[in-house]
Amino acid sequence: MILNSQEIEILKVSGKILSNSLKKVVLGVKPGIKASELNRIAEEEIRRQGAKPAFLNYPPDSDNPFPYSLCVSVNHEVVHGLASDTKVLKEGDIVGLDLGANYKGIFTDMAKSVIVGKAKSQKDIELLKVTEEALRVGIEHAVAGKKTGDIGYAIETYVKSKGYDVVRSLVGHGVGHSPHEDPQVPNFGYQNKGDLLVKNMAIAIEPMVVVGKHEVRTGKDGWTVLTADYKNAAHFEHTVLITDKKPVIITAG
Repeated sequence: MILNSQEIEILKVSGKILSNSLKKVVLGVKPGIKASELNRIAEEEIRRQGAKPAFLNYPPDSDNPFPYSLCVSVNHEVVHGLASDTKVLKEGDIVGLDLGANYKGIFTDMAKSVIVGKAKSQKDIELLKVTEEALRVGIEHAVAGKKTGDIGYAIETYVKSKGYDVVRSLVGHGVGHSPHEDPQVPNFGYQNKGDLLVKNMAIAIEPMVVVGKHEVRTGKDGWTVLTADYKNAAHFEHTVLITDKKPVIITAG
């Protein structure tokens, strides 16, 4: 979907609301806090700023819509972790926080991984640094005239050079008029392959990096995606606007 000038201005506001909200959630991360409390913070902050949570009860026509506003994924949970009362964060956990906002019908998407309290190992710290840097590397290629494969190739090449791997069965995506749109934006691929990136298209770039093998499975709740080998994962994401110059990181505020 190509956004017009008015939609782009709304997209920017949506991204600012989302970024502000996720910052408040991150501030709430501490040992002993329930995932449900982080979900409450996320939803309250989004609504306080005049937007709606994008993930709550999504998709609306599903037999099993997502029951929370915030995804809280811990350690070997890659994405879509449920923000339940029974999920309590512990010292040293890696927690992925994924949140979406709907402002005046325009959607943005963002994720960040943090360590709860003190890290268990230097390897955990490195995993987060590599994943965040992979996002930056991918964004550099989000320019009109390039293709989705250029983004994926850059991310995969960087991640593998650091001794990690990327999840293949989950990908980034277009965003704007709905939480998930075409094109798909994989974190792997080949240069000059895939869908063409066009000016005024918004995409969500989201490396999901794993310590072990890239295979994943879905939990019994029908939502939580976990590494098949139970090794840790991390997840970072920004909504990016394609231009014919430098990409605009909509959720950077």
